[in-house]
Amino acid sequence: MTDSIWRLVEADEVHTAALGTALGLPLPVARLLVARGLTEPVAAGKFLRARLSDLTEPELLPNLPAAVEHLAQALESRGKIVVFGDYDADGLTSTALLVRVLRQLGGEVAAFIPHRLEDGYGLTTSALAKCIEQHQPQLIITVDCGTCSPDALRGSSVPIIVTDHHDPVGELSPGLAVVNPKLGEDSVLRHLAGVGVTFKLCHALLKKLRKSQARTSVDLKDYLDLVAIGTVADVVPLTGENRILVRHGLLRLAQTKNIGLAALKAVAGLAESPDAWHLGFVIGPRLNAVGRLGNAQEVLELLLTDKPDRALELARQLDEANRQRQAIEKNIAGEAMREIDATFDPARSFGLVVASTQWHPGVVGIVAARLVQRYRRPAIVLAQEADGLCRGSCRSLEEFPLVGHLAKCADLLTRYGGHNLAAGVTLEQKNLIAFRQRFNEVAHAALAKVDLRPVQRIDGWLSLREANDDLFDAMAQLRPFGQQHPDPVWAARSVRVLGAPRRMAKDTLGLTLEADNVQLRAIGFSMGQREVPAGPLDIAFHLRRETWQGQTQLQLHLCDFRPATLVPR
Repeated sequence: MTDSIWRLVEADEVHTAALGTALGLPLPVARLLVARGLTEPVAAGKFLRARLSDLTEPELLPNLPAAVEHLAQALESRGKIVVFGDYDADGLTSTALLVRVLRQLGGEVAAFIPHRLEDGYGLTTSALAKCIEQHQPQLIITVDCGTCSPDALRGSSVPIIVTDHHDPVGELSPGLAVVNPKLGEDSVLRHLAGVGVTFKLCHALLKKLRKSQARTSVDLKDYLDLVAIGTVADVVPLTGENRILVRHGLLRLAQTKNIGLAALKAVAGLAESPDAWHLGFVIGPRLNAVGRLGNAQEVLELLLTDKPDRALELARQLDEANRQRQAIEKNIAGEAMREIDATFDPARSFGLVVASTQWHPGVVGIVAARLVQRYRRPAIVLAQEADGLCRGSCRSLEEFPLVGHLAKCADLLTRYGGHNLAAGVTLEQKNLIAFRQRFNEVAHAALAKVDLRPVQRIDGWLSLREANDDLFDAMAQLRPFGQQHPDPVWAARSVRVLGAPRRMAKDTLGLTLEADNVQLRAIGFSMGQREVPAGPLDIAFHLRRETWQGQTQLQLHLCDFRPATLVPR
């Protein structure tokens, strides 16, 4: 039996009926839109269409006009520009986007990506010094990093423009301009990924050049595939501007002009038209893997190369690195879970902190996410390194925004920063025990009265007859799905299991279900060991359309099931 709490997302039924009529939508889809705050037909229609013309003007970003002015001057003077990026998928796609656009505009442009193990995270003093020594630039522009790196910028001999999207924590960097949507009040732009900020910068730069009658053949739509990948991989909300960028980026990726991305799609077996899931779980991990293990330079080369043979070679290297990353992650996760299980007490353990001298710092964030999923607690996984510091990653629940709560431990930390659900920390090993205790106390104060059982979100109850092709086709308008706009979970009551449950490969459960004189096949991934209760079931599921041996049919991908709570007479 499931331990999850099934929770129906609330929606006003009057608004649902009105919206369904106005837009010609099936009621379940109209209900979902209302539940997600889209109650008015104009706003809902705009959301469904997701047109590029609905993007806001880039100049609304804080400090962007000043950044564009300095960048345009550097291009005009032919000064050497270096793009300083981060080593994750968001930072790498941001770097590739800006380098390609500036080169297409005639700029002399190089890129610098810090080495994760040698240079640490973000815009550090040592990484910046290495960048300047290697490239001797006249201007540096950061992407996806640098908002709060005042020490590094104060000591720089080269002028620096900062573009970033991370939460401002502490003193701001004193650059030529610090472009970060979180420094402003515009709620539409606050959730841009680093690559979204870079896209806006490029848009504003092209507008300025065209106003001055400078000739440019740059079409930013050609780069929307990079924008979509970085946005989804950084797990920012897929609403507003991000939804528009990702929807059109997916269309571009299906027929990408980027030689490296085409090679990566081929190596990953991604022949079909990709959706956001493929960006987050197929392409994104392969771009992240090399940077997590050390040097992300190969990823940047892949995204910038125009040589098919070299692209294929690099794509294969990234694919192999991803397999290595998976093996390392599996080993660390097993060790971390064994350590936690030895002392875990649901009544006392609220903030989990584990550390080891044997763990690779590049994969601790993924492990922390697995710990959150398993224990339903905020988790921090640290690598204890030879320099006496612990460096690691934090992942959390919506009920426990990280940055604000880490601030309550700031006196024990050398450095911290990030988002509400994901952050990074550095601390001295001598503070580890005190930090573990403090973090648990902070988490206990915030979560002791919160029901931490997993919640199975239900977007709407259907009869099995309503889980049909009309609903599936209408749902296509809702894509792409992702953070804060998740794939709809439908539920049906009192369905019967026909025949015996099938235990399939890879821990998969297969069922044939019947209700309302309708039969549908259902599969449950990672449910192969679950007992199927006798009698009718309530089921929670994603609706899919699958093609097998030339036959296309609807299928239910189970999220959960339980004994029926309402049995028909």
